[in-house]
Amino acid sequence: MAHTPEDGRADTASAEVLSAGLLLTPARPANAFEETVQRLLQSIRLGLIGPGERLPPERELAGMLEVSRDTLREAIASLADAGWVVARRGRYGGTFVSDVLPSTSHTGAEDGDDQVDRGGLAAQLEDTLALRAVIEVGSARRAAERELSAPDRERLWQAYEECRTAEGAQYRMADSRLHLLIAEVIGAPSVIPLVADVRMRVNELLDGIPLLGPNISHSDEQHRAIVGAILRGNPDDAASAMAEHIGGTEALLRGFYG
Repeated sequence: MAHTPEDGRADTASAEVLSAGLLLTPARPANAFEETVQRLLQSIRLGLIGPGERLPPERELAGMLEVSRDTLREAIASLADAGWVVARRGRYGGTFVSDVLPSTSHTGAEDGDDQVDRGGLAAQLEDTLALRAVIEVGSARRAAERELSAPDRERLWQAYEECRTAEGAQYRMADSRLHLLIAEVIGAPSVIPLVADVRMRVNELLDGIPLLGPNISHSDEQHRAIVGAILRGNPDDAASAMAEHIGGTEALLRGFYG
């Protein structure tokens, strides 16, 4: 039950939600923002912090997640923009879970079909994430192993730059082009439709969640690491950077859909 200032119990709210510690565990540094969003969303969606209830104080929450307070603020601000939490000022202020939570369903199911739909969505998510990890990490490694031509090297860097400077709805298109180009330069035509298919599936899932500014900035850094490793001819670094990049997207999708 949510507590309000009027019932005289608001001061105990943070203590009562500490069961959220079951999921509010340390985020890995590589994807600290995305995993912070994931853990907060999981805690909210699973009811460990219910609608109208207050999140633990910022200092305490940052300590639980082992992230900087700047990272935590970015995550909370992104969730506030998406309608999951609200900030309230005053003596009984803080960050509270919204009374009415947004829907992340993109299937158009009726309420009676929600349980069936969620089961299908969970299976789709798991299949897509597994396929992406196998295909795209392998593609990045293979691209770094090849002796790329000067035009291919230039195309890769240009695709990264176009992705870095893309805005709004254009971002995911540029993102997809970069990932498809990585598959193209490995010289195995049969891989390209596989990457195209998995990108379509990932984008369908991403279309159901908001674009988060800090995640886009983080993705740009990871794209640079991926492309840089490929151009240096370092397969291990390319595969590691791609795995890290995919991990960030996975954390967000599991947070919103899981």
